[in-house]
Amino acid sequence: MTGATGKTRNVFLVWFVWPLITLGIYHFVWWYKINREARDFDARIHVTPGVSLLAVLIGWIIIVPPFVSVFNTGRRIGRMQRAAGIEASCNPWIGFLLTFVFSLHSLYYQMELNKIWAKYGDPAEGTTVSLAA
Repeated sequence: MTGATGKTRNVFLVWFVWPLITLGIYHFVWWYKINREARDFDARIHVTPGVSLLAVLIGWIIIVPPFVSVFNTGRRIGRMQRAAGIEASCNPWIGFLLTFVFSLHSLYYQMELNKIWAKYGDPAEGTTVSLAA
C-alpha cells in the first residue's frame, strides 16, 4: 500500500508566528491541510478535511465539536505513525489537554507529523511512499 507524504513544517511557525501574522487564519488553513494529509497518506484513515475544519471553525457554537476534532486528529496522527512503520507516539489526550494551554496542540501535532515525514527523509509534499502493513 502507498500514500502521499505531507509537508514538514517548523513547529514554532505553525504554532505562533503564522497565526499571529494572519490574525489566526493560518491555524484554520493548517488544520484543513493536516487532515487532508492524513487522508492522502493512508486510505484506511477516513476523514473529511472540510468537516474537521468546520468543527474547529464554527463548532464553538455548541462547544463540543472542536474538542472532538482535536482528539480525533491526534488519533489520526497516531494511525499515520503506525502506517509509516514507526511507534505511535502521538497521544490524542495530550493534544486535547494542550488545547487549553496556549493552544499548544498545534505545536505538538506538527512535531508528531514531522516525525513521520522524517522517517521518509523529508520528501517533497505529495511524494508517494510505501506504507507498513
